[in-house]
Amino acid sequence: MTHNKEESVMNGLDMTVMFVYFGVLVVAGIIGSLKAKSSEDFILAGRNLGMFMYLGCLSAVILGGASTIGTAQLGYEHGLSGIWFVTMIGLGIITLGTIFIKRISSLKVTTISELLGKRYNAQAQIISAVVAAIYTLMVSVTQVIGMGTIIHALLGWNMTASMLIGGSIVLFYTILGGMWSVTVTDIIQFVVMTVAIFGFMLPISVSEAGGLKALAGDLPSSYFDFSSIGYGQIFQYFLLYTLGMAVSQDIWQRVFTARTEKIARNGSIFAGVYSIAYAIAGSVIGMCAYLLLPNAESSQSIFATLAVQILPQGLLGLVLAGVCSALMSTASGTLLASSTLISNDIIKKVWLKNISEKNYLILTRVNTLIVGVLAIVFALWIQDVLVALDVAYAILSGAIFVPFVVSLFWKDIHPKAGVSAIVVSTLVVLGGLLIEGLSSTTPILYGISSSIIVMAGFAVMARNKELSDREPVSEDVK
Repeated sequence: MTHNKEESVMNGLDMTVMFVYFGVLVVAGIIGSLKAKSSEDFILAGRNLGMFMYLGCLSAVILGGASTIGTAQLGYEHGLSGIWFVTMIGLGIITLGTIFIKRISSLKVTTISELLGKRYNAQAQIISAVVAAIYTLMVSVTQVIGMGTIIHALLGWNMTASMLIGGSIVLFYTILGGMWSVTVTDIIQFVVMTVAIFGFMLPISVSEAGGLKALAGDLPSSYFDFSSIGYGQIFQYFLLYTLGMAVSQDIWQRVFTARTEKIARNGSIFAGVYSIAYAIAGSVIGMCAYLLLPNAESSQSIFATLAVQILPQGLLGLVLAGVCSALMSTASGTLLASSTLISNDIIKKVWLKNISEKNYLILTRVNTLIVGVLAIVFALWIQDVLVALDVAYAILSGAIFVPFVVSLFWKDIHPKAGVSAIVVSTLVVLGGLLIEGLSSTTPILYGISSSIIVMAGFAVMARNKELSDREPVSEDVK
């Protein structure tokens, strides 16, 4: 009886913490909406973010609920080797900052598809926009499901109501102010997420497990082997996330919000380093859970289960609000990315080429609403899209990465090379997934290889044509 009474008090206090937090996000969204006066304000926060705001919003979008919950799960199952999932995300952001940002920051484009359209042709822009929009929509769906899981675990509501509440809050402030609202809420979420994980969950987990000496003495030796998860799995994470981050529209859209190239570059590097630290913290939390909850029914929900067991009243609400923060940041960023791709690279490019600034802003808001409703509906319908998300990442990495890199470093590539490479490699990736299974890594390699072959083929044809044009005409022909 005492346990039930304590649990009900805890739920009441934590419920208050969550509602206050959600209220703050709504107010922050309204404040952000006051700045969204133009489409550039709505989509890119006026390209005017300083270092702290840029670092906060970029870190918040790359570290979603899957990063938090998934890394704890991997730490529970594999130990320190669980860091590779989020570490590869961090390496992808560092790669973006050190290699690509200098080349893309001066282009003044809004989307990666727009860049491909400029370097190749309109078909490349439209096809890559469709692929990227589907990917970002799928990421949004996973975040809505994650929000529902956390709210359900904390408040005891059914999953449908939990997903509706979480998804609707994100959709509300994203529609209001676009990237400005997303940025304001991301800063709050970044701070809450950081305090929750590094300030409370990590030190309390280690303390409850008996300290670092207990972890070193009681855990299996394999838990301290960084490769125990398997080199194949580590390579898969590299293909999916390191390459995927470089061509992900939700990441790009954050990059374009920076006031200067220096802020974009350094902020991306710092965000990547922060991600690696986050990966270590999540894995250690999972390792602590292995000692404290050795017979847990589900390793997938180990983070929430551990939090409920070790955190005091009120603090539980804050920590789980931190997880919701990660989910909401990614959800808002991917919703806006998907609607931007549809508005900028499909509708405006094909049908409304001369749309006014005012009507374009309205169009983007309407598309954000439609994409958000679709994300919530899909989340309620299927409730598990992790395999679909892997497929989306596989297409993104396998089909778009090579044309993107070539567009930056090869000035004289044939205009049709990009769209041909995207179409061929997408078909190759999908065919490989159907034959080898949806969790297979090799189709990504097939896609990258086919892109390179197509690009090389166009280069050879262009070279042959150039040589034939240079050949002197014989006297007989004259």
